[in-house]
Amino acid sequence: MSNSDTFLPQEVIRRKRDGAELSPEEIEAFVGAITSGQASEGQLAALAMAIFFRGMNPAECGTLTLAMRDSGEVINWDRHRLHGPVVDKHSTGGVGDCVSLILAPLLAACGTHVPMISGRGLGHTGGTLDKLASIPGYNARPDPERFQQVVKNVGCAIIGQTGTLAPADGRLYGVRDVTATVESVPLITASILSKKLASGLDALVMDIKTGNGAFAASEEMALELANSIVSVANGVGVPTVAVITDMNQPLAPVAGNALEVWEAVDYLTGERRDPLLHQVTLRLGGELLVAAGRYNSLQEAERALQQALTSGAAAERFAAMVSALGGPDDLLERPGDHLERAPVERSVTTSTDGRVAAIDTRALGMAVVRMGGGRRKADDEIDPRVGISGLPRVGDTLQLGEHLGRIYARSKEQAREAEKALRSAITLDRGEHPSPSLIKRVVYP
Repeated sequence: MSNSDTFLPQEVIRRKRDGAELSPEEIEAFVGAITSGQASEGQLAALAMAIFFRGMNPAECGTLTLAMRDSGEVINWDRHRLHGPVVDKHSTGGVGDCVSLILAPLLAACGTHVPMISGRGLGHTGGTLDKLASIPGYNARPDPERFQQVVKNVGCAIIGQTGTLAPADGRLYGVRDVTATVESVPLITASILSKKLASGLDALVMDIKTGNGAFAASEEMALELANSIVSVANGVGVPTVAVITDMNQPLAPVAGNALEVWEAVDYLTGERRDPLLHQVTLRLGGELLVAAGRYNSLQEAERALQQALTSGAAAERFAAMVSALGGPDDLLERPGDHLERAPVERSVTTSTDGRVAAIDTRALGMAVVRMGGGRRKADDEIDPRVGISGLPRVGDTLQLGEHLGRIYARSKEQAREAEKALRSAITLDRGEHPSPSLIKRVVYP
């Protein structure tokens, strides 16, 4: 089957279309055909659709994951030169989700190494790679030697995916994006894990978001994905825990690339730590440190993370990472000098009073996209300066004329449209609406 002269992609497609379990040899040969170009775009699309409808069992998904991982470079860390395990965190994406910027240096300050390979924003969700692009001079695509050196010396480096890591996934994902097959749990699992495992990880934590601002709108879908990722990752030898978190409101009280970097800086320096952002960050970090064997209990791990914040050690790691990858040396001391905000500012106030009953998180994300802070097409340029800050939280009590948010736009017309979107996205009433816990469920091996 591995012989390229006898391998027929259409036969694998036919078998999966008819509901058969694919053999490891069939999956590996098809991934080889994806990488070499032997499989056409139409055949990739057909296989993706067959998997979308017929699914894959954990063994098939594990084989697909490893085959896509091995389609390119796999980082082999010299463990003798490291002072702790190699770990990472991945999020399925949300609005106001700047956890990666905070958690990578926080984990590094707790004695781990974090080679975090991040992605661009998808749809209404912001991408860590787009946030980093708002930092002047920051090189999110260093050569592999530089990347590994920064991870070894600083403890963390957040960069974008290179063409050498899991290239088969890059080709398959491009087809999925335009053939309505993105929402396949086996394909999502293999896509995420192939890239993460190519980084040579010792442990992984997944932040799987659910709610009106998440890819997984229902908790049932989030749980299906969590179980799949935990099962496959642990099955191939990487200790992995999934935390299902609420995305029925922005995670931080801001949305927009430069604004979210600023929020991360304020969090790390202690200028301001939003309680909801703090809750999710500590839980994800604590679960990962336990999975990696760094601490024996969640309480012990969370105490260590809190100490790394209080002492300033995490902030120092972030500053060192930014500097080592070409960014300014004084970003933490003078974020306002480096993180630009769009020229038209508009403060929005309430036209009534009441409690925040609900927030349409996706609508807020799309408002930022329409201002230029996200992509409508894959090749769109992003304006990192636009966004919305000072957002309220579900359960907050607001008086008439109280602050509802501050808009940063490129034009007055954009600001007016964003104000309409902001007002319609936030529902106020006179009922009781306690602030929800953001940790919905934790899925262990």
